[in-house]
Amino acid sequence: MLEDLSIKDFAIIESENIEFNSGFTVLSGETGAGKSILIGALSFLVGGKADVSVIRSGSHEASVAGTFFLGTDNSQAANWLNEHGIESENGRILLRRVLKESGKSGAWIGGVPVTRADLADFSSFLIDIHGQHEHQSLMKVSEHRKFLDSRAGLNDKVQAFTLLYTTLVEKRKVLLELNSSDAERARKIDMLKFAVQEISEAKLKENEDVSLEEEESRLASYEKLYSDIDAVRQLLDGGENSCVSLLKKARRESAHAASMDKSLDALDSRMENSFYELSDIASEFDTYFSNLVYDPNHLDEVQQRLSLINNLKKKYASSINAPLGEVISYYKEACESLEKLDVGQHNKDLLEQEILELEKQVYIRAKEISVRRKEVSLELGKEVEALLGALGMKNAHFAVSINDKPGTEIEQKCGPYGMDNVEFMISANLGSPMLPLAKFASGGELSRVMLALKSIFAQHDPISTMIFDEIDTGIGGEIAVQVGSHMKSLAQTKQIFCITHLASIAVYADNQIKISKGTEGGRTASSVHPVMGNERIREIARMLSGDDQTAQSLEHAKAMLEKFSGGF
Repeated sequence: MLEDLSIKDFAIIESENIEFNSGFTVLSGETGAGKSILIGALSFLVGGKADVSVIRSGSHEASVAGTFFLGTDNSQAANWLNEHGIESENGRILLRRVLKESGKSGAWIGGVPVTRADLADFSSFLIDIHGQHEHQSLMKVSEHRKFLDSRAGLNDKVQAFTLLYTTLVEKRKVLLELNSSDAERARKIDMLKFAVQEISEAKLKENEDVSLEEEESRLASYEKLYSDIDAVRQLLDGGENSCVSLLKKARRESAHAASMDKSLDALDSRMENSFYELSDIASEFDTYFSNLVYDPNHLDEVQQRLSLINNLKKKYASSINAPLGEVISYYKEACESLEKLDVGQHNKDLLEQEILELEKQVYIRAKEISVRRKEVSLELGKEVEALLGALGMKNAHFAVSINDKPGTEIEQKCGPYGMDNVEFMISANLGSPMLPLAKFASGGELSRVMLALKSIFAQHDPISTMIFDEIDTGIGGEIAVQVGSHMKSLAQTKQIFCITHLASIAVYADNQIKISKGTEGGRTASSVHPVMGNERIREIARMLSGDDQTAQSLEHAKAMLEKFSGGF
């Protein structure tokens, strides 16, 4: 559930920190007060698109942050966090998003920077916003099959079927490779054997190319290297005026001076150490010089070896500049491919028998799942239509379209979840054709369809927070009462938010938040605060008749709150 929301410089909201409770919460206020802006800020937080126009005038950036409590039932959200290496804190996760006036935006989940796509992906496990065409799980056709299977109690069977189907697909891939034409198979074998032999004979070592290039550079620069080392030797210990010779004389004088003045002992000791260190360096340069022999044959060998390696890179790596490891990886993969292609005919026959048996099992199980789906789809259609009737859509028709995946007379096609294509269909008015739910465009009717479906699917849906906007469009009276009653019922297991102008819906709420608009310092701003007690009575009275002062209006509002909400 959503526990709190912090909004800063978003549209006409300057700065608001709002805490939310569980159950049914109504958002109310005068037209234009900013109710939709509050939902817009929440949509922005969970990954919705936004441009710089949402930044409050005079500000440089807009920011929204919110804390969600994941609970113990939302395994999808927990798994997503685990996969992305993000930890929740006491079952809570903080989402944050910022949009700067430059158009640059940033998003964070639990303090970890993420992309907007990642933010939207994770948020889809936390919240549904209805009345818009974005962020609605039931608007995704891919989700319809999942909801139907949950309703039908098929989740375990479908999961087992998916494992069986995956095994079949993998074995078919192996057989397809084995059944490739003899000429093609022979060509592949010859090509792979040649590559394996060529790379094997080269006896490559990891990073060998790097060490050879260094060796080539050294050998190719022999004359300059010889000259430089000889010059160093001469300067260090090449005569009376060399470094070692001069330092030796200085050391002798230093020792004599120290014998007369003990305060020079430390300096004399350093002089002695310097002499020995420089003498040792000179000796090592002499040794290096005496071993420095130009061998043109060795240079040729190094260059030939590099040429061989570069030729292998051209054939088996992404480029001549690629690491030698790519050639070694290609060798390993080629060996594995040869093993697969060398499977004997006996194994191939066994594989064909295994596939035939798997195909039978897949079809039998897919058929069982399909029969159950069709049974439940009829029940679901009746339940949804009954609820839609109570919600003011008496002529609405709802159905689950279940069609076989394309196949032939010989072979029934299946997918990883069975042989069915599942999609929810709706007709809102008498005589109107059935349309896919994903193409249903009417905001108010769509929200009521969502409310009906969510009421039925609530126990199977891990999403804990739902927001309904425009749900009171075109309704009133007893229908509005039914809408409020259904929301109250749904809020027993979900956190429900609803923007409404109707008091007959608002009185069912466990909590009510009022959004007001005013001016301060010559600027317009929205404020958000919960209303309770007498303040809530006045707000309900305003929603009832536009009058929050007369005794009659206040008494009517108080009576409705006591009847439908049990208090205020």
